[in-house]
Amino acid sequence: MILLWMIVILMAGGLLAWLSKKWHPVLPRWIALFAVLADLAIALYLWLGTPAAALGASPWLVQFEIPWVPQWGVSFILALDGLSLLMLLLTFFLGALAVLISWREITTKTGFFHFNLLWVLAGITGVFLTLDLFLFYFFWEVMLIPMYFLIGIWGHANRSYAAYKFFLFTQASGLLMLLAILGLYFIHGSQTGMYTFSYFELLNTALAPGAARLLMFGFLAAFLVKLPVVPFHSWLPDAHSEAPTAGSVLLAGLLLKTGAYGLLRFVLPLFPAAAMEFAPWAMLLGVVGILYGALLAYSQTDLKRLVAYTSVSHMGFIILGVFAFNEWALQGVVMQMIAHGLSTGALFVIAGFLYERLHTRDVQLMGGFWAKAPKMGVVALIFVMASLGLPGLGNFIAEFLTLVGSWQANTWLTVFATAGLVMATVYSLRIMQKVFFEPAPAEHPLPDLSSREMLISVPMVALLLWLGLYPQPVLDTAQPSINQQLQAYQQPLLEEKAIVAEAPVSPAKADSVYLGAAVKTKPYLSP
Repeated sequence: MILLWMIVILMAGGLLAWLSKKWHPVLPRWIALFAVLADLAIALYLWLGTPAAALGASPWLVQFEIPWVPQWGVSFILALDGLSLLMLLLTFFLGALAVLISWREITTKTGFFHFNLLWVLAGITGVFLTLDLFLFYFFWEVMLIPMYFLIGIWGHANRSYAAYKFFLFTQASGLLMLLAILGLYFIHGSQTGMYTFSYFELLNTALAPGAARLLMFGFLAAFLVKLPVVPFHSWLPDAHSEAPTAGSVLLAGLLLKTGAYGLLRFVLPLFPAAAMEFAPWAMLLGVVGILYGALLAYSQTDLKRLVAYTSVSHMGFIILGVFAFNEWALQGVVMQMIAHGLSTGALFVIAGFLYERLHTRDVQLMGGFWAKAPKMGVVALIFVMASLGLPGLGNFIAEFLTLVGSWQANTWLTVFATAGLVMATVYSLRIMQKVFFEPAPAEHPLPDLSSREMLISVPMVALLLWLGLYPQPVLDTAQPSINQQLQAYQQPLLEEKAIVAEAPVSPAKADSVYLGAAVKTKPYLSP
């Protein structure tokens, strides 16, 4: 029941925040903050109260299941493993910061704003917990509609265009995933006589190669658009640049991570053979995204669009690591999901602080702020250094693990991906140069960070340092889940070896076939 309470607290808190606006204009903020902090406390209790032995014994820490629509095979299945737990900790931490960020920024319809904020978080929580595919699609939609309102009502000048574009991209790709879910449902039912949306049951579905590819592309459509992967990324810069600061933090820190989570949780285990076939193309898309996003980030003058394109670049490392199929890379993906959520979310926070003071996001109009706002300058410097992957900060661990793992799968693509780190250094240092060090074209009064803004910034700095200096607790928590994802690839590889062993060929031919199989197998083994 504790997993269900996480979702109920957020949904009930959202409704109460909306209604409480009638009693006092500040009440919705406090209700939203307490609701998110209550969930954060529950998640921390689960993490700190779980001994290391329990994590190693079984990947699933807590499970909850009740029938929902049994005649259709729909159940309310919630389950928590290390991967889900880490994502929930990130969700509730960034959710609490989003409430604090909007404390002064949002002054109109505050009740409805916090209702949408909490329901976005509830949808994201459901996505990270549910293991019934019908329920997963339900929560996938729940998180989209409130985000549409956050952008469309409280966004900037072109908010309607950005909100429509966000909704159309994500909704259309989500419908393709729904068709794939239904296809998997009917294929499994025709094979076993049991029609169910249960993740655990559908894992055992035998799929013809053509059907597996088709169904996998349905899931990929939703997850690659959400990441986003080039060329499905065009909705992201508009959504980020027009969203309120809290909306940008949730988009960069959480909604993009649902796409990465979907790849790890659903695409890899459900379609192992098809994913292996698609892996070289997926890794190529990742490298293209790394380089393309970095190049466009450097050319931007709007600070929020600049940070948005850095997200496109960093998400390329995630798809590169996911389809490398080894433990190093998948650990790097999990670290990247967390570290990117913190560092990029933090850069959007800095952009929001600057916009609140200057009423512009144009970096050409900024400059010389280091002397005027030294606390903001130091905090921004740490966030920028994290974004470029400086050793000692969380992003370095993430990118190092990802590149080491991808090197085992594809050497040349890893070389090109590494060039993206150099480009990240260029656009990251450009932020500091333009905003804080270069002489300003005009004088702007710039108050330094307030106590509330320091309360937002300092925990993000502390977590990035902790992830960079002592990442082992995160790696240990994710380890059982990663091992479970990799197990899905053992059976196809064993079958491949069996085919090689049974083939009636000459000894020389057998050696060459075996070596070919070994080359294919190498990327999918743990280091």
